[in-house]
Amino acid sequence: MRIAVVSITKHGIALASQVVAALPGAQLFSPEKFRSEAETAAPGAAHCYEGKVGDQVPALFAAFDGIVAIVSLGAVVRLIAPHLKNKESDPAVVVIDEAGKFVIPMLSGHLGGANALAGHLATALGATPVLTTASDARQTLAVDLLGRELGWTFEATHDEIVRCSAAVVNDEAVALVQEAGSEDWWSRHANGRSGPLAANIQRFARLEEVDIERFAAVLWISERTLPTELAARLAGKRVVYRPGPVLA
Repeated sequence: MRIAVVSITKHGIALASQVVAALPGAQLFSPEKFRSEAETAAPGAAHCYEGKVGDQVPALFAAFDGIVAIVSLGAVVRLIAPHLKNKESDPAVVVIDEAGKFVIPMLSGHLGGANALAGHLATALGATPVLTTASDARQTLAVDLLGRELGWTFEATHDEIVRCSAAVVNDEAVALVQEAGSEDWWSRHANGRSGPLAANIQRFARLEEVDIERFAAVLWISERTLPTELAARLAGKRVVYRPGPVLA
């Protein structure tokens, strides 16, 4: 990820040196009046600006995949609010308090990678990650991250992702069908999952084994084309994961 670290105070810049060290290639942005501190904190990677930090946000959103802000959470909310578009394109935004006690993913936690970034930084800083995403807080399956570390892609509309994610965290019946791909996706799941798969998720070896009407969501890991006779019954409540080339 291309990461921008933003700090606007002298003590925050001191902490930023640890953040930049934990994120190879990260760039530090700070006010011109703290140029000396910034260049010491991030040699060769410090960028200093005149004026307000808010004026830097559009360029940061355009140029970086993630932003780590050592700024108050409320201030960051106000700074980024006018620039938000959607969860598929907004960068990951992580906030760290100036004392380095808490690391808070506040935007694009899953698709943008803010939760994973926060976990990495919390480990590096000896801080507490504050994860508020339901699937992460409960250590259950994150529908939009399943298999991502293994290179899987998924096919689903935004509404299908929302519906299936809600079914998982609300303990509704979810069918998980795996016909292809590595089977170690749970142990390698985003942000780490060490407990058992949630009891509301039932596993199947073939899609045709599933009594579709009994399940609020169907997660299908396969290289097959979705059978025509099942497509209508699954519409709106399925996510298809592709671990490899799609086969007819």
